Amino acid sequence: QVQLVESGGGSVQAGGSLTLSCAASGDVYSYYHLAWFRQGAGEEREGVAGVTTGGSARYADSVKGRFTISYDNGKKTLYLRMSSLAPEDSNVYYCATSRLFVLRNWDQMGPYNYWGQGTQVTVSS
Repeated sequence: QVQLVESGGGSVQAGGSLTLSCAASGDVYSYYHLAWFRQGAGEEREGVAGVTTGGSARYADSVKGRFTISYDNGKKTLYLRMSSLAPEDSNVYYCATSRLFVLRNWDQMGPYNYWGQGTQVTVSS
């Protein structure tokens, strides 16, 4: 099993920045893909950014150029650097891991085996 603990959420004004962290523990050699998702109240969880343990990253169109995902293999920690934040970025953010070696639908929930508890990000205008 993999345990994931997110941190770094909070409140920020529009145009500001935040960095989320997701610390992994347990069977940390069982996954190859990691991702950040977000979910608003009454909405489906959507993929924000995904990365492999080798560092290959992909992003949702809505965050390209503003968000940067990275994974520190030594610390077993996933990061999401968010800048130029807008009120529509306000959501609960979740990290997740997948043991699949080939992952085409990185932004879909199905391939991911383990999830963190979520961290709230609130952007005020």
